[in-house]
Amino acid sequence: MALTYPTRRGMMRGGLAMAGLAVAGSATAGLVSTPRQTEGPFYPRLLPLDSDTDLVDMTGRPAPAAGTVTHVFGRVLSEDGRPMSGARVEIWQCDAFGRYHHAGDSQSGADPNFQGYGQTRVGADAGYRFRTIRPVPYSWRTPHIHFAVSGPGFRRLTTQMYVEGEPRNLRDSILNSVRDPAQKAALIVPLSASDLENGALEARFDIVLGRSLFS
Repeated sequence: MALTYPTRRGMMRGGLAMAGLAVAGSATAGLVSTPRQTEGPFYPRLLPLDSDTDLVDMTGRPAPAAGTVTHVFGRVLSEDGRPMSGARVEIWQCDAFGRYHHAGDSQSGADPNFQGYGQTRVGADAGYRFRTIRPVPYSWRTPHIHFAVSGPGFRRLTTQMYVEGEPRNLRDSILNSVRDPAQKAALIVPLSASDLENGALEARFDIVLGRSLFS
């Protein structure tokens, strides 16, 4: 049964708890490190005042963002399965019309109700969750969401999450720059119907920090 939430903050608190439950029993043996991907030109120059984990409903905006609501969750782990508690996770992506909220991108036709960027710190179980929209293609790029993970004791990792089954995946040069088949597969995740709210999707994207980031 689909769940409804009285407030966006309450929804995110409940969503984070569910994320932890969903991944708590996952196997951690033989993890594949998440490969580095380009940050791209549209990482925010100035972080927005509203930069929480809900990119769909912005403080002070009269309507939610256009697009299909998508819950993206996962854990931040080391290659040996150790939860990286306290890590900071950032995401940024274009809106439903293919525009980034960035001075370097044309703002004509941009969605003013889409936050475009979010950040959080993982808890003891290293779980995170964002409420955003399903990524869309633009120009020559296949749908994707940018991620950055940082924290004490390891170097910052920037990567991208892709959607399983997207035809543009086959010719996206950034995705296909990953030569290791297992690492490439780890970047591509399926979207499925979510029970968190009516009509929403969800995706699990675990981020595994390779040993080289700790040296």
